Amino acid sequence: MLLQIHPDNPQERLMQQVIDCIKAGGVIIYPTDTVYGLGCDIYNQKAIERICKIKEILPKQAQFSFVCSDLSHLSNYSKNVSTPIFRLLKHCLPGPYTFILEANKEVPKHLKIKKDTIGIRVPKHTITQQLISLLGHPIMSMSLPPNEWDNYETDPEEIWQRFSKVVDLVIDGGIGQQQLSTIIDCTEENPIILREGAGAIPASII
Repeated sequence: MLLQIHPDNPQERLMQQVIDCIKAGGVIIYPTDTVYGLGCDIYNQKAIERICKIKEILPKQAQFSFVCSDLSHLSNYSKNVSTPIFRLLKHCLPGPYTFILEANKEVPKHLKIKKDTIGIRVPKHTITQQLISLLGHPIMSMSLPPNEWDNYETDPEEIWQRFSKVVDLVIDGGIGQQQLSTIIDCTEENPIILREGAGAIPASII
């Protein structure tokens, strides 16, 4: 199903369709402030395995991100962060960043990757933020796999044509971006840039 949802004023009825799909174990493709992403319920292991199959990776090799509506979910899934790290998060989020943090015991075991860490994303995108607020907890997310020319599809109709047989729903929230998020590892005392992407490197860690 391809659902056209207004990027600035999402229609409540259509958003509820997406929520129902996720709760039923569905896999969706949705817009963010970077590339379109694959998403599902963080507690549904079968849906997560479907995403790994789409990405052609083993679950134990996957680098999952928790996509949150704001930082209120932080303490639910990550260990306590230092004051400087929290200030960095508040400065950058919402925005096109993924922060690697130490996972706590509330994180489902199938989502803990290297060294018991998780990726936290808070996209600056109205559809995504409302989706997570309505769901009541973060969604598990990975970026779409690039096409044969190593580019990311930005047109939702083309995305649906390519992935319609392996996902349950695609949200058409307008043309997407080509750049991935900037990844910052905050598991050590000093943050480390793992990937430069759409988010500018914060002055505090240059």
